[in-house]
Amino acid sequence: MVSRTSLVACLTAIAACHVGSTSQVADRPIEPARPEYEVYAIQYGGLNGVPVNALVPGAEPARRVDTAFMMWLIRGHGHTILVDAGFYRKHFIDDWHPVDYVEPSLAIARLGLRPEDITDLIITHLHWDHADGVDLFPRARVWIQQDELRHYASEAQDKPSNAGVFAEDVRPLLELERRGRVTLIDGDGQTIFPGIVAYTGGKHTFQSQFVGVNTSAGTVVLASDNVYLYENIERHVPITATLDAASNLRAQDRMKQMVADPRYIIPGHDALVMTRFPHPIPGVARIQ
Repeated sequence: MVSRTSLVACLTAIAACHVGSTSQVADRPIEPARPEYEVYAIQYGGLNGVPVNALVPGAEPARRVDTAFMMWLIRGHGHTILVDAGFYRKHFIDDWHPVDYVEPSLAIARLGLRPEDITDLIITHLHWDHADGVDLFPRARVWIQQDELRHYASEAQDKPSNAGVFAEDVRPLLELERRGRVTLIDGDGQTIFPGIVAYTGGKHTFQSQFVGVNTSAGTVVLASDNVYLYENIERHVPITATLDAASNLRAQDRMKQMVADPRYIIPGHDALVMTRFPHPIPGVARIQ
């Protein structure tokens, strides 16, 4: 039988343990909230009557869709960021005949911005319609996947063009890197700024990336060409132009887990973005 003295000592010890435990929980540092940003889609041109099966494998050959050329603006906490830089060189315009085309450096004026106001450019991949305008924004720091730039820089020495990547678009990036204005992102899940994270796995190009942005609506995924159309997501079909269809589908599944609603996965060329979100300015949709 336990003595009264031992029992009191035991209860005192137990009480002390509980007090210590409560104190430890109270002292645990609180995780800081991630910053929230505004996100806008800016359409600077488009193509009419594109065959859907050029974007979504297995689509009916006769189906056509009007597509959009877009960039995405992220704004807040001292940053004015463009995701992708569009295109402006004359031969691309002459070759593709985009409708309602506006040079990307002028399209941002719809949001009251000048080219020199852009603090950062996140380039998702090196295709001409996403990277050609990188030299239009004179003060921007450029963020690109290291493996993407190194792979195409190596090939650009021998090939003026490589499945949509042109040496004339790679060379300005290498010059900006020489001048200290390029930050190379090393792989998946890398934080660019708090609340803005780069992800890989879509395999549209050698190391294409997509961007997750924290907003008041939760995470917005700027998929760029890792998803061409909402139809890719809705039908769970990879994009037509991918180096690895299985990897592309895994990236889609991952994007779905990141967002509260699939419409917050923003495809690279779907004109429906301009109707699924508020349209405060012609050619601009606020992603909210």
